[in-house]
Amino acid sequence: MSTLITPHMDARMANIIEKVRGGERLNLEDGVYLYESNDLLTIGQLANEVNQRKNGNKVYFIENMSLYFTNVCESRCAFCNFRKDEGEDGAYTLSGEEMVQYVQQHIHPGVREFHIVGGHNDNVPFQYYVDSLKALNEHFPDVTLKAYTAAEIDFFTRISGLSIREVLEQLRAAGLKTLTGGGAEILSDQYRKKMRVDKANVEEYLEVHRTAHNIGMRTHTTMLYGSIESREDRIRHMLQIRELQDETGGFMVFIPLSMQPKNKNAGIMRRNSAYEDLKTIAVSRLMLDNFDHIKAYFINIGAQLTQVALSFGASDVHGTILKERISHAAGALTPEGLTREELIWLVKGAGRIPVERDTFYNEIKVYE
Repeated sequence: MSTLITPHMDARMANIIEKVRGGERLNLEDGVYLYESNDLLTIGQLANEVNQRKNGNKVYFIENMSLYFTNVCESRCAFCNFRKDEGEDGAYTLSGEEMVQYVQQHIHPGVREFHIVGGHNDNVPFQYYVDSLKALNEHFPDVTLKAYTAAEIDFFTRISGLSIREVLEQLRAAGLKTLTGGGAEILSDQYRKKMRVDKANVEEYLEVHRTAHNIGMRTHTTMLYGSIESREDRIRHMLQIRELQDETGGFMVFIPLSMQPKNKNAGIMRRNSAYEDLKTIAVSRLMLDNFDHIKAYFINIGAQLTQVALSFGASDVHGTILKERISHAAGALTPEGLTREELIWLVKGAGRIPVERDTFYNEIKVYE
């Protein structure tokens, strides 16, 4: 067992270390304490210990491609700079065949996953969203369709009149294999009201994932942090996700998403600090004891900080992406994607073992 380097550790931190090493679950008060502590190195080392027990030195990535069928959206979330109104300059809605043409122009050998999200466009029927997946599945049957957030699934129930289960079953028949993790933001109805999150509420978000898990889908989940929420809000978010994972075991990975400002020219005071990003990853690793993986999302925190995050509890660096749009429609200054070679370099540069995976964390190739 490694020794933590902090020379003057207070009793509360020592108790948390004892709990973690003894396999005892951390509670709300523990999580808030960790967030309020300035002892980042101890928190990071402890998170690294947990990750090492679960994953050793392996760090996972996938060759994937982000696709966005439409940016037209009925919701007006305060943090979003991606959405457009129908007819607004820059608004678009692609047909399945148009997306197939786009993919054929940009895909390269090795892509295993399409990561598909977009706006809540109520100018088209639910069948449009079904047909979109069907077109991709017919043309690229060997690529896994990871599509739609829980908030999008809830939106589909409203425009179709179908239940969550019926929506998921129709999408699955069209080729859907798993849901993306977005739409969670902060799982607090008070937060969602203040931030004008005009989409699935807390219970609806959780119920979509619960239903997906109950019909055999494994899914992803996120937390968008760095705006008006308190640190206690973040821990309560994690606890709700942890509770659902206890119930279903259906989540594969937790993805902390660092909030981006709306303007690329925004100064550093409008962005989360590297300190806060690393702490959030480490605290997530410590709180979510029933998750195998915590993702360091280079799109939001940058490639170099992603390397550091691999010593703070992260075991996944997402994928190649090719061209990310949502964070970059706001103020993200990071690359829009990385190549397989760059991801391997990134992971090896952190002293870890890169592992190319599929969507479900089956190992494709280990780069020793």
